[in-house]
Amino acid sequence: MFSKWLTNKTKTNRLEIASPITGKAVELEQVPDEAFAGKHMGEGVAIEPTEGKLVAPFDGTVAHRIDTNHALILEHESGVQLLVHIGINTVAMRGEGFTSHVSTGDKVTAGQTLIEFDIDRIKEAGYPLITPVIIANGEESVSAVEYRLGPVRAGDAGLLSAVLKK
Repeated sequence: MFSKWLTNKTKTNRLEIASPITGKAVELEQVPDEAFAGKHMGEGVAIEPTEGKLVAPFDGTVAHRIDTNHALILEHESGVQLLVHIGINTVAMRGEGFTSHVSTGDKVTAGQTLIEFDIDRIKEAGYPLITPVIIANGEESVSAVEYRLGPVRAGDAGLLSAVLKK
């Protein structure tokens, strides 16, 4: 079920992160951007979206929403920050095709729609649709991450499981 498992053998607290997007989860190495593919931004997966809606994968706070609405960082009460970046180089679209339903500082609940995006418009603009979903502050907050690849539905549990540092 899980394609990658990094572990420490002690009993730990975990943060279960649901899929924020419907599509197919793939390895980060498939992202055509070295910052994501090389895991310089953090550990996680990428999703090839089949529906243009990003939902909150857990209850939390919008730590930062990019003004062009193509990316945001959601913070869990544990301190874990999840970056979701819709498409690659989509910042160049200057917000066209993206509709945000949240602002920086907003409290959100799991399953709440955060951003809607136009898949066809992104494709027509010539940008890769693949969407990195990564733990942005993993060095500070997480000692291990496991993830699931393959078909995922927005809101379904089990995309990522993070072992929290004490």
